[in-house]
Amino acid sequence: MADEVEQIVPDSEQRGFVGQLPSAIRPFWLLARFDRPIGSWLLFWPAAWAIALAGHAIRRWDLLLWFAVGAIAMRGAGCVYNDIVDRDLDRKVARTASRPLASGSVSLKAAWAWLGLLCLIGLIVLLQLNLMAAISAIVSLAAVAAYPYMKRVTWWPQAWLGIVFSWGALVGWPAVTGDFAPALWMLYTGSIFWVIGYDTIYALQDIEDDALAGVKSSARKLGRHARRGIALFYLIALACWVYALWQIRPQFLGTLALLPLALHLGWQVAALDRGDPADALAKFRSNRFAGFLMFLACLVVGSTA
Repeated sequence: MADEVEQIVPDSEQRGFVGQLPSAIRPFWLLARFDRPIGSWLLFWPAAWAIALAGHAIRRWDLLLWFAVGAIAMRGAGCVYNDIVDRDLDRKVARTASRPLASGSVSLKAAWAWLGLLCLIGLIVLLQLNLMAAISAIVSLAAVAAYPYMKRVTWWPQAWLGIVFSWGALVGWPAVTGDFAPALWMLYTGSIFWVIGYDTIYALQDIEDDALAGVKSSARKLGRHARRGIALFYLIALACWVYALWQIRPQFLGTLALLPLALHLGWQVAALDRGDPADALAKFRSNRFAGFLMFLACLVVGSTA
């Protein structure tokens, strides 16, 4: 089992493209988690949903590309910042002990410089936005900066991650409409509960090591009720999204666009093996596809409203 998990969660990946990188560059690539793009997808989707539900996905395809670049850069920056703050905790958890900062393959000074470069790329993306969207993006930085400390003070750091990882919706919508709308707030709220659900699944991988290191998580708090908790979070997310889509197109047929997503989330909960870290990671990663199904729902409703 340990070998299987290591193959799926390679914190010091030496194979494939990453293995071909020069040894001086490879640790920085790993520090930003570029070897694991799932986080960039999950950061990108809420912004893409907002643009699609607002009815601008096709006309503003260029903005979708800018948000994709921003998601890659800022997710990388977030990972670097998180590892800077968590470097001592990471040394106590088997899955994270080999991360570049925790292992010493990247110095703290170099990590800060790498963080600055990634934020510079984010700034370039920020300059593509209108004033309201840019202000919303800047406001998010406070929540981003606070996130790494949440696992020390609350059993629900996943809720704070939901606030952060869903923020793209609060940037994407005003970027194409110039304002905020009730549908957006329900889209955003639903995304928060979606994130809590999938990150609880992710936290199941580390539940034993987290207990030893004193790291708090929703997975530890829920314990043997984790499956029910995840199901509840997903149900709340779907309810919020039904309301959001109804605000744009108040027809029953419009809400049916969420059916494929509902089935997929139901499969995640039903098929989850709570005691298998490899299965938890696989279910977590499947949310890349869940995000795509939600995007299609928003695209259909937004384009036909």
